[in-house]
Amino acid sequence: MSELFQEIARIILIGDASEKCQATHALAANLVSFSLNHQTEAMEILEPGYPASLKLVAPRELKRRGIQSQEGRNTLMHAIAHIEFNAINLALDAAYRFRNQPIKYYQDWIQIADDEARHFGLIRDYLNRHDCDYGDYKAHNGLWEMAVDTQHDVVARMALVPRVLEARGLDVTPGIIEKFERVNDHAAVDILNVIYNDEIGHVLLGSQWFFYQCRQRNLEPRATFTSMVEEYLHGQLRGPFNIAARLQAGFDEIEMAALNSRFG
Repeated sequence: MSELFQEIARIILIGDASEKCQATHALAANLVSFSLNHQTEAMEILEPGYPASLKLVAPRELKRRGIQSQEGRNTLMHAIAHIEFNAINLALDAAYRFRNQPIKYYQDWIQIADDEARHFGLIRDYLNRHDCDYGDYKAHNGLWEMAVDTQHDVVARMALVPRVLEARGLDVTPGIIEKFERVNDHAAVDILNVIYNDEIGHVLLGSQWFFYQCRQRNLEPRATFTSMVEEYLHGQLRGPFNIAARLQAGFDEIEMAALNSRFG
């Protein structure tokens, strides 16, 4: 019987996109066949595996193009593919990084990784249909930097990855969908709607595990979330917020009122 943490680490370090997705799907489908050894120590992963063709640069070096042309649409979809590829790694790392959690914790994050691999596959198929592939454009590595910053604390990880990074997707995706609707790119719209609806559930699971971790340490969730934003993001949380989606995803009305008042 293979050991779960060892297998997750192996998948995180896979660079080939197809191989990483296939391994993630196989892990989710055969999770019961893996053993758990909580005595092992998680190794530091400063960078996950990426395709050799992908060039990572600072965000300011990324070019923005309008989506009137197919090249512009490819550029935007490539950026979203990069987010989803990172989301695979982030979900797997949430399962790998933190020991002695309830079994459902590991089940949930591996299922999320499986969903993210499916999302990535949908976008990559779109790119391939338009003579493009993941790695053809530059991308930035800011998402994984948050994984490194929070690798020592499961409360910080649950606060800042699902409830900040992924929740930001809930805020911006409806506007991106509208842009693709205006240029009649129905294939892109369909893909983004699938991702948007699934991500509400992902953020909800992240919120639930954040609340769980706060209860374990007798922490007040709203104050803890605010302190994490202050500590790790220096109080910089970007609005406007998709209140309806965030309420479905585990935020409450008091929390949203506070976020709107300060960052909206």
